[in-house]
Amino acid sequence: MSVVGENVFFSVVIPTYNRLPILEKCLRALEMQELSASTTVSDYEIVLVDDGSTDGTLEWLAAHKQEFPHIRCFQQDHAGPAAARNLGVEQALGDTIIFIDSDLVVLKNFLQAHADALLQGKEKLGSDRFFTYGAVINTCNFENPTAEPYKITDFSAAFFATGNVAIPKHWLTKAGLFDTGFQLYGWEDLELGVRLKNLGLQLIKCPAAVGYHWHPPFNLEQIPNLIEKEIQRGRMGVLFYQKHPTWEVRMMIQMTWLHRLLWGILSLNGLLNERTMAPFLRWLIKLGKPQLALEVARIFLNWYNVKGVYEAYAQSTGK
Repeated sequence: MSVVGENVFFSVVIPTYNRLPILEKCLRALEMQELSASTTVSDYEIVLVDDGSTDGTLEWLAAHKQEFPHIRCFQQDHAGPAAARNLGVEQALGDTIIFIDSDLVVLKNFLQAHADALLQGKEKLGSDRFFTYGAVINTCNFENPTAEPYKITDFSAAFFATGNVAIPKHWLTKAGLFDTGFQLYGWEDLELGVRLKNLGLQLIKCPAAVGYHWHPPFNLEQIPNLIEKEIQRGRMGVLFYQKHPTWEVRMMIQMTWLHRLLWGILSLNGLLNERTMAPFLRWLIKLGKPQLALEVARIFLNWYNVKGVYEAYAQSTGK
């Protein structure tokens, strides 16, 4: 068992699937980490798991391996992020796992910030029964993702999400790792979070460990894929609820009368949808406000999610 406060060996576990351009920025940022002279970090590795990419990721890594001395690369047939993260944890040499996504670009103090927070948490709690949760800032600035300021829409109330967390490896093993039954989009990390909470783990915020989550600027061509993701998220939300049938999970997956009422009213019971709102969204994008357009689109995207949850629940129960 690792004891946070002694020397820490970090294994940064990253699943990737067809994200080579932003993955390169992600990996280069991790190779540029600056550790303090008094750091508790003995060393770190980057455990990259390629989930069946077809965009030349593995070939690019092979051609540039001299530039990435910390990387250990593994590959699997396309099976989704839950299976990829499990493989990464199983292959990790470190006593402490850091999860980030392959479209996340971190600052130079990223590992040191997590190390400091882990040490402070150990001193405060007297044990390692916790994990540290860094900040995630969303950006569509590919050239300079770390220039994006924090926005109110970047706030997350999630207990455990794999965008930016550090956790002793043995707790992941004890919790049983990620459930690979979550094969569609969504919830596999938050479901593991419920099991970690049941083991008594606490969340310690680590705002100094900042990651910039890049995504392409929103445009109308993305809408069909975004709608499909919301429907998938609804289906996986029902799986989440079946595993943990609590009111807290119902609130998380939006399977309550309150969410049905809220998004029904905001979308005028579906009258505000991808077709009727297209001119307004196009206007916002032309004004150079793609992020605002995406937030407005969430009115009907959430409505699709809520409908997807209830349809999947009805199918699963036969009601």
